[in-house]
Amino acid sequence: MRGARMFRLAAGAALMLSVALPAAADSLADTMVAAYRHSALIEKNRAVLRAADEDVANAVAQLRPILQWALEYSVEHTEGRDTVRSGSLSLGAEMVLYDWGRSQIAIDAAKEQVLATREALVGVEQDILLAAASSYFGILQAQEQVALQLNSVEVLERVRQAAQDRFDVGELTRTDVSLADAQLAATRATLATAEGDLQIARENYLAVTGRRAGSLDRPPPLPQRPASVDAARAVAQKTHPLILQAQRQAAVSELGVAAAAAERRPSLTANAGLGIGRSPDGGGQYDNRIGASASLELAQPLYTGGRLSSAYRKSMALRDDARSSLLNASRQISLEVGEVWANIDVARAQIGAIDTRIVAAQQAYDGVREEALLGARTTLDVLDAEQSLLEARAEKIVAQSNLQLAHYQLLAAMGLLTVEHLKLGIPTYDPSQYYNAVRDAPYTSTQGESLDRVLRAIGRGN
Repeated sequence: MRGARMFRLAAGAALMLSVALPAAADSLADTMVAAYRHSALIEKNRAVLRAADEDVANAVAQLRPILQWALEYSVEHTEGRDTVRSGSLSLGAEMVLYDWGRSQIAIDAAKEQVLATREALVGVEQDILLAAASSYFGILQAQEQVALQLNSVEVLERVRQAAQDRFDVGELTRTDVSLADAQLAATRATLATAEGDLQIARENYLAVTGRRAGSLDRPPPLPQRPASVDAARAVAQKTHPLILQAQRQAAVSELGVAAAAAERRPSLTANAGLGIGRSPDGGGQYDNRIGASASLELAQPLYTGGRLSSAYRKSMALRDDARSSLLNASRQISLEVGEVWANIDVARAQIGAIDTRIVAAQQAYDGVREEALLGARTTLDVLDAEQSLLEARAEKIVAQSNLQLAHYQLLAAMGLLTVEHLKLGIPTYDPSQYYNAVRDAPYTSTQGESLDRVLRAIGRGN
């Protein structure tokens, strides 16, 4: 009994302690992890990648024999004669022995397309993590704006009350009180807007992460950026998924030209068949016949009405398009890196200038308020000084948020805003797992069962 009582006391104490402890605040890393796991867009593009993996399997299967059976039964009735019934069962095999490289080109093109699709998946991952960072900083900025406006309302309420008190003793006019009322009403309206912006930021956070925002930690230290914008551009040209995807697409288009040229080459095909038939012999009896056949066929197109020539010209046009897309992607990423780099410099300069402005505005506000108590300044002067200080503090909040987000935008522009590079500590999707399971076009039951296990593991992985 005593042991049971001690257990209940210990359990009750643990429960009280768990209730008393506040829930842990979410960090930026927590937000990114939640967004990565919640995103349906990532799941969609993983499915696209698996479909591209199957294209490799399909291309490999073209080099394998085709085996099929056919069962035929026919009834023939002619007026004045007996009804004739016949049937046959056949088994046939067909295999391309040599096609002068066409099938291998198709396999290589499918593999390049898989690599391009993998880079597209990395690009989606970057977009998701950047959206998570944006929603995180958006809430922090909105919370600071609400706190700032709340404080301003409290200050203006005191100013308004002081104006009313001085009006009651005849030191100020009704105009001074009205000015204070107007400024207080305007600040309350701004507070309502800030609260609305915070609610919108919370809804955006919910959409990105799949859960409502609780308390958020302060932002982590800013990521270190390269020594120069040229160094950042050099990294981006090597690692950004948009550029790497465009490079793979260009390789696919080159193989497309080779494939179009290979369509003019001959192909050597082997055919084999085995059949069993039953048909009347003309004397009212039925004969059972067993037959076998084998053949080799070498064929090459001589004239196609211009179809092959048109296909070849089209492949060259698509190659030129892919090359232009690669060049455009390279220039686009270079521009994006430069713009984000400039945004960081601008935000830093703004924060420095705003800090100076806040110090001056605070000194001006304190001085004007003291002078107003001595009758040397009007209520309007005090309100103007307070508004100037409020605007400076609000601008600093925006500039700090812009600076923080710009650093993560720079990582994205460099192709480094990934779970692996950020070391978020969660298992990520392995694109090679499914590819390795299907690249050889599994066809036996054992391989099929292994593939099923892979699919189940992929479904549980994230």
